[in-house]
Amino acid sequence: MTQVSPPPDGGGRQGVSTVPLYPRDDADELRRALLTLRRGTGLPVAFGGLVQAGGPPRMTITELAGTTTGALRGLAIQAGAGLGGKALALGLPLRVDDYPVARSISHEYDAPVSAEGLRSVVAVPVVVHREVRAVVYGAVRQRLLLGDRLVATAADVARDLERRLVHRDAARAALTTLRAAPDRAQGRPAGPEWEQVRQAHAELRGLLRRIDDPELRDRLDAVADRLAGAVARPDRPASAGVLSPRETDVLACVALGCTNADVAGQLGLRPETVKSYLRSAMRKLGAHTRLEVVVAARRAGLLP
Repeated sequence: MTQVSPPPDGGGRQGVSTVPLYPRDDADELRRALLTLRRGTGLPVAFGGLVQAGGPPRMTITELAGTTTGALRGLAIQAGAGLGGKALALGLPLRVDDYPVARSISHEYDAPVSAEGLRSVVAVPVVVHREVRAVVYGAVRQRLLLGDRLVATAADVARDLERRLVHRDAARAALTTLRAAPDRAQGRPAGPEWEQVRQAHAELRGLLRRIDDPELRDRLDAVADRLAGAVARPDRPASAGVLSPRETDVLACVALGCTNADVAGQLGLRPETVKSYLRSAMRKLGAHTRLEVVVAARRAGLLP
């Protein structure tokens, strides 16, 4: 299983975790979506693949669920070709009720489809940042009218996969920024790049509450904590570590100059709730203003 780990840098850097951060890669997320598709639609067969980065749009079918042969595995799908290739090219969900004789698609892949015995098929693209990132298929081995409700259910599965990939991409981007930043813990000066670290830290804190994968969330939480702790001073106050995760999330945004309304939008909270968390953090850290509480949190190693 592919896992994303920090690149080697001669022994690792303090403040950034050196353990694998992604217990499930994108292909595993796709497999999870296929199981959800089968349960949600009742279709016995599901399969799909991720679109290859770079070059003309194309994908390879790598994930199978409910198949009885290996005919579809490794099948390279070109944009516009067959049902899935057409869904890839148009970015729209498509269906055929009798694949072998369907006139709405081309038939480059009839042989492997026939080998698996598939007749009625739906193909749904997974669109991330306006680009098709994957295509998921559901199929049955007899001619069946695939209704709008079934297609809508398949589209919901694709949207859920899209959301998971977006969160994973954002976490990767935040971690990339953290790794590229100067290491303050090693005595390197903090300049404009350090503000990028703080921005990435705040984004990471916000993402943690949106990630469903508990193992991934815990690992990213540990990265955020280690990054903040890397800049803690020797005279770290006894109050360090007393903030709740949500109070830390709020302070990470406040430290960037966000208003309470901005923080509420970022974290999916009400402005009144943000005020409550902020007041609580001030009380715990002995601060009276927004600036004081941010300074106190940084001194305590709770923020970078």
